[in-house]
Amino acid sequence: MKEVNPKQKNEDPVIALPRGGYLVDTDIGYIQFGSPPETIKDTMRMPRGVPQIFVLTREMFNWVKGISVAEIEFPLYYNYFIKNKKTYILCREEQLNPIKRVLQESIFGPHEFDLCIDYDVETCDQTIPDIKSEMEFFRNKNRFSNLFEVGIFKNNRFTFKGITIEIDENDNYHVSQKGAKIAEIPGKVQYKPTYQIGERLPEPYKPPLFGVTCLGPSHGFDPEENTSGFIIWLNHKGIMVDPPVNSTEWLEDSNVNPKLIESIILTHCHADHDAGTFQKILEEAKVTIYTTETVMMSFLRKYSALSDVPISYLLKLFNFNPIKIGKPVFIHGGKFTMFYTLHSIPTIGFRMEFQDKSFVYSSDHNNDPDVHEKLLEENIITEERYLELRDFPWDSDVIYHESGIPPLHTPIRVFESMKRDIQKKIVIYHIAKKDFPKKSRLTLARFGMEHTLYFKARPPRFEKAYQILGILKNLDFMREITIDKSMEFLEIVEEERYRKGARILEKGARGDKFYIILSGNVSVDSGGLDQRKIYGTYDYFGEVAVLTEQTRAADVFAETDVVLFTIERDKFLNFIAGTEFEKTLLRLIKIRTSETWNLLSNNTFFQQCTASQKTWLESIFVPEEREGSGVIQKEGELINAIYIIRNGTVTVSRQEKEIAVLGRGNAIGSMQKVHREAPSKYTFYHNSSVSLYAMNHDDVIRFVEHNPGLLMKLTFDY
Repeated sequence: MKEVNPKQKNEDPVIALPRGGYLVDTDIGYIQFGSPPETIKDTMRMPRGVPQIFVLTREMFNWVKGISVAEIEFPLYYNYFIKNKKTYILCREEQLNPIKRVLQESIFGPHEFDLCIDYDVETCDQTIPDIKSEMEFFRNKNRFSNLFEVGIFKNNRFTFKGITIEIDENDNYHVSQKGAKIAEIPGKVQYKPTYQIGERLPEPYKPPLFGVTCLGPSHGFDPEENTSGFIIWLNHKGIMVDPPVNSTEWLEDSNVNPKLIESIILTHCHADHDAGTFQKILEEAKVTIYTTETVMMSFLRKYSALSDVPISYLLKLFNFNPIKIGKPVFIHGGKFTMFYTLHSIPTIGFRMEFQDKSFVYSSDHNNDPDVHEKLLEENIITEERYLELRDFPWDSDVIYHESGIPPLHTPIRVFESMKRDIQKKIVIYHIAKKDFPKKSRLTLARFGMEHTLYFKARPPRFEKAYQILGILKNLDFMREITIDKSMEFLEIVEEERYRKGARILEKGARGDKFYIILSGNVSVDSGGLDQRKIYGTYDYFGEVAVLTEQTRAADVFAETDVVLFTIERDKFLNFIAGTEFEKTLLRLIKIRTSETWNLLSNNTFFQQCTASQKTWLESIFVPEEREGSGVIQKEGELINAIYIIRNGTVTVSRQEKEIAVLGRGNAIGSMQKVHREAPSKYTFYHNSSVSLYAMNHDDVIRFVEHNPGLLMKLTFDY
């Protein structure tokens, strides 16, 4: 098996796709095993093109990466609408209903929904559009049977047009042609991010007062450019709109701290608009998602089917802020007014106002007046809906509008016929560069931090105060402080700036300040670390010397230009007195050593944690010494703690059969099981003395509830 350049011919029938998944080249064409997002951008370049046959792996969702590995929506569109061919989906029997639910939400939209829940009660009877009729118009009498067929593995075997595929006991696939085996495919699909970042910023990004960064300008069928999505920067915070897959990696590679983005606006549930949403959800802290209840429930049904996780549990992973159509919602000081667009499934666009500037985002929308006229004439839309569509907010300062192939999208000719003053305000996205007119007054969206659009907005009166209070919101143990404490924080904090390479703290010096990073990165060199300790935005340092009156235990250097908020020692001690933050810091001081950091950094699971998360975990470590022999956790009993082994060995058994022996740095127990109050599947025992760090039940629960995405990413063996 080889991973090849898609444009090269390959004699090996098995091809590892650049983005993940595998192709097997057979007499009846390619067969694709596993389908992570955007693999169609790989297969479009292949000699034999996009496959018609897709085999679903047992797991349809990868929690570590936060993505679907059964993304068949776009290959299905391509085969049917462009090639006029059906797609064939091969799966296990238990996957049949889930994949149909996924495709229902993605292609045709929800079966049943009541749009009244998305409107104020006072306006419900008058202004609500008949979205179902609009969806039927786009559906054009198509049914599942027109688009695809499903084949079910019987006794782990399926034969189709002379090709036989068998599944072995390890979930691997064996492909035979004319009676001879030609390929063996792994049962698990690895996903490999593929994207362009433009220019990496030389210094960590400092968000503007108001700006827009394009993450991708194109659509899901363009193999050359990133798929559409963008960030609105408001009050120096980010709101991600329809995050494309890989957007988190994109930001990190562009030198943008993902912590700067706390919110998502989700407009609809097509794969090119929602594929990166769970990746953002699974990051450090809970994000807030803004959308209508109709769109949210469609999103949850889709991803519940993919992941086999109940909707009720998925809702615990993020904060949902339901919006009402036509009723403003305020995010980071910006006023957002949402509206339903004209599309094949429920989709929202919005107009946003901030200070003296305005911005509109169409999302996917057919804004062709001729189509609106036709829908009115055929009684598909009402006069009110027609007027609503006609009165698009063209008066906004900047208009982010999609363009593409009708009827789902607005053809570029519509904009070319508009008045010059409107054309100059329009930024076109969701279109391949080759399809954009070479000579035009319109602007083609350009991705990359270097092409961020900055608005010259009037600064708010309390801009600096908003930034300072934002620090409190992002300190894990300070989120529930009183208004009085918030006022005190505003009074005691000072700002300091350091150039790249500067020494901020010197080992052995007196500790007279506490430091919080507003922007930039610092390195902490305390000696004995296996990996460098790098802190970024909203991380803190300098607490040990301040609380203990000892000298500084580490050198701290500015890895980049850095902006810090500092608090003088006596003011800081008074500020945290009696708070949860004080208790946390005191625990941390007692336990933290280079050993605790190394154990977390070298552990297979906890190395995925950020610096802030590792610091939190260090603060809940409780040293335990177990003498002689004994049992740490019994099979069938509830898990009361998670452990990391410091010294010694621990044996793992199940049904009295030894399975594994664990040593230094290995973890005992599962955070998922602690959170779900589920019993242990294993017994853990030691035959001689063992030294452990324990993380007790209540502390684990609190950590998990503040970092729910991490819970799904940390897959423990035992």
